[in-house]
Amino acid sequence: MPKIIITYICIVIGAFLQGLGMSLFLFPHNIPSGGAAGLAILMNHWVQLPLGISLWIVNFSFLILALKYFGFSWTVKTMIAVTITSVTVSYVSTLGSFLTPFFWLDLLSGAVIFGVGVGLLIRSGSSSGGMVIPTLMIAQYNDWSPGKVMLWLNFFIFLLTASVIDIPIVFYAIICQTVSTNIIDVIYHLRAPSFINTPSLGWRKK
Repeated sequence: MPKIIITYICIVIGAFLQGLGMSLFLFPHNIPSGGAAGLAILMNHWVQLPLGISLWIVNFSFLILALKYFGFSWTVKTMIAVTITSVTVSYVSTLGSFLTPFFWLDLLSGAVIFGVGVGLLIRSGSSSGGMVIPTLMIAQYNDWSPGKVMLWLNFFIFLLTASVIDIPIVFYAIICQTVSTNIIDVIYHLRAPSFINTPSLGWRKK
């Protein structure tokens, strides 16, 4: 029971950090935090769906996949993480600007905080939703590093969105993902303390 409690505490902290990185440093500069936002932008451009609905469709589709392949417990943890992240972004965004005078410091700060948050979520048997779900599916199936898989998936999506949003934004998003996914890999490969419950993802081949 103590391990389960600490695991959920780590999920809360990871989701909160992810939300902070997005709302404090990335979103104010219009930098997408991942490929799910890029897919939502493409859907908005191609079929004129509102961004909110497009993002909901993307995340809902991935959660259906998560329920099928990773099981109920993992999906519930992910839903908790997504909810906490959304609440954090919504609340912090109302507090005003916390940007520094230096763009690159904002970009790196956001990438580091975001990467630590997502890394904690993955180590706690959860995820941040979005592209992390197909990333973990591919990584588990092929025994690849999740950070590298996420980087290449998001890189491909960002290239697609280059025709929709400004090229510099795509460039900044790729740099952000490069930094954050390397941090995710570092946290993923760390030996977890004995008091943290890090359950298997329960991958089932189809």
